[in-house]
Amino acid sequence: MNQRRRFLKQITGSGIAAGASLWLGTGPGWAAAAGEGIKVGQIGVGHAHAGGKMDALRKLSRHYEVVGVVEPREDLRRKWQDHPIYRGLTWMTEEQLLNTPGLKAVAVETQVCDLLPAAARCVAAGMHIHLDKPAGESLSQFRKVLEEASRRALTVQMGYMFRNNPAFQFCFQAVRDGWLGRISEVHGVMSKLSSPNERKPLLPHPGGTMFELGCHLIDALVRVMGKPDKVVSFARATHPEIDNLADSQLAVFEYPQAIATIRASVVEAEGGRRRQFVVVGDEGTVSILPLEPPRLTLALGKPNARFAQGFHEITLPAMPGRYDDQLIELARIIRGEMEHPYPPEHDLAVQEAVLLGSGGEKG
Repeated sequence: MNQRRRFLKQITGSGIAAGASLWLGTGPGWAAAAGEGIKVGQIGVGHAHAGGKMDALRKLSRHYEVVGVVEPREDLRRKWQDHPIYRGLTWMTEEQLLNTPGLKAVAVETQVCDLLPAAARCVAAGMHIHLDKPAGESLSQFRKVLEEASRRALTVQMGYMFRNNPAFQFCFQAVRDGWLGRISEVHGVMSKLSSPNERKPLLPHPGGTMFELGCHLIDALVRVMGKPDKVVSFARATHPEIDNLADSQLAVFEYPQAIATIRASVVEAEGGRRRQFVVVGDEGTVSILPLEPPRLTLALGKPNARFAQGFHEITLPAMPGRYDDQLIELARIIRGEMEHPYPPEHDLAVQEAVLLGSGGEKG
């Protein structure tokens, strides 16, 4: 058994089946939460996905009871405290939140530079965490968080937003079940167009656009192919008159029998429409284009138990919200209804690939 097969067997097991049952609506606990909602809080409102996560947590009242939100920065608190997403919530200190009776989980939604320190404090306090992406800039610091969480039997769920997307779930299952044969190519594009003001939050991170956007597809790549043997990164700053942001990037991931490429850009007009993830094998190809709302096509060189040979446009179940299924999944993991589909080995491999693909070091 080669390295890729060992890695994929280690991270999938029953996890991918559990994940597939979630989007197919067949898993235990799908229809209703068991018992009272899990008490949850949020630390930070500075992450780009913070508002969306809180909106989903409040909507999922059958699964969660939101007890409060923490934001130590006065400017961010003033900006968001009267926003409809946060209106009516209790704002408190981190110490108050982590000492709330019955608190079980925390969504860590700080700015990226503060994600890992906040995560470490939450785990030390005995909390399951939803940790937004990417997992900071230090692989060793992230490893310590995961090790401590494992020691305490706590869940760390990373906030990569395509994990529960039905198109990606279909793709992962097609790979797992061998529909595509031997995979030789994976290709992904994660682009958008950002204004000068929207570029500013990315400047403190040397990894640029790949670090911020490409990480979502690197997560999916590692799910499909395992840990790469080698990563080569290319970066360009296309608007030096504005800033030195690496706003157009390419990462190449080498495998024994395959090459994968991920592109990330914040200088593509209507880039969201061209976001894509394609897995190519000698017996079939899965193409997701665009990613949201997902459109999926399947090409097969020979029939299988579900599909005939040829080209298929796959009808996918509607998504209730970008983050809903992922946060329902976290509730099910905490309640012991399913295993975590993404163990620490996967998350570490992803973070190492993200750092290398962004032009950084893996230390």
